[in-house]
Amino acid sequence: MADPARPVSPATLAVVGGRPPRTPGAPVNAGIEVTSTYVQPGDIDPALPLYGRYGNETWAAFESVVGGLEGAPDGAVAFASGMAAGAALFSLVPRGGRLVMGATSYNAMLALARERAAAGDVELVEVDVADADAVRAALTGAAWLHLESPTNPLIEVADVPLLCGLAREAGARVSVDNTFATPLLQNPLTDGADVVMHSATKYLAGHSDVVLGVLVTGDAGLREAVEHQRALLGAIPGPFETWLALRGIRTLPVRLERAQATAGVLAERLVSHPVVARVRYPGLAGDPGHAVAARTMRGFGAMLAIELPDRDAADRLTHAVQLWTPATSLGGVESLLERRRRIPSEPATVPESLVRLSVGLEDVEDLWADLDQALAGLG
Repeated sequence: MADPARPVSPATLAVVGGRPPRTPGAPVNAGIEVTSTYVQPGDIDPALPLYGRYGNETWAAFESVVGGLEGAPDGAVAFASGMAAGAALFSLVPRGGRLVMGATSYNAMLALARERAAAGDVELVEVDVADADAVRAALTGAAWLHLESPTNPLIEVADVPLLCGLAREAGARVSVDNTFATPLLQNPLTDGADVVMHSATKYLAGHSDVVLGVLVTGDAGLREAVEHQRALLGAIPGPFETWLALRGIRTLPVRLERAQATAGVLAERLVSHPVVARVRYPGLAGDPGHAVAARTMRGFGAMLAIELPDRDAADRLTHAVQLWTPATSLGGVESLLERRRRIPSEPATVPESLVRLSVGLEDVEDLWADLDQALAGLG
């Protein structure tokens, strides 16, 4: 029998967390709680559910698993989308405070931060998160540091423990978008971050059929603040979507293991391909982020990017593949690719010829054969 005092591995927690009590006749899986309101006569009892905008048992099951995986079992708050979570996150930055964030962060988060800066809500400083000295300089007088590592779509790697320490010295709070790495490869709260963000649409749900976000924090005050934002603005997740994401988490360890192994093989082969100008993947010994990723992460992930001779070649590649799907998301069971600069809001720092690849669960040789034939047609 398992020792209750012995912590289980993240791979096990992904499977066993958030289950109903193990009583005879109880269901094995958490249910889908579909209701807008709850019975509660008399004075309001804060320990009981009151209204669907404030809580739901399906949310609670999902949140307990994600919180546990990130090291804060009671600290996860689910949202209707990753950007809803991002908006709630940025609401934590004090009005007029300096927000330091990666210059190559996800374009929608950058757009949101720039809008807040234009409105005078924050002072925004964009910085290269892979340059610790630049981050240290930007943190002087800062209120908040927002990191993304690896970054989307340049696959840059930040030294999360080091940067969290620098932020602490400067008196700034830290949030980390952990979507690409997932809680299985790094745990920013353990490294000193205050809040972790996920687009649960991606690896957590894992099947390209959900739009969902989540924030996790071990700080009770921050958790209360983001819960307040969710309830006040109504950015609540649907019970069906939350249940699908919970079901997706059950297979996250095996999905990520398979996809990561395939990504490593593809990256090594792409490096020597005559048409490919550059491969961005921290698992490669020559990648600028390799040493930091090897030291701070438990794996290199399943996201990579390649640069081709020019924009035309990148566009042609997305039309030439047969097995890979040209689409804009990532983290699902199917392999996707996209020329990122086709997105109007993508930062100018992203090369026009860059193609981002999200490696799925198909056979590695099939994926390679499809890429190889598509690349051969570019020569």
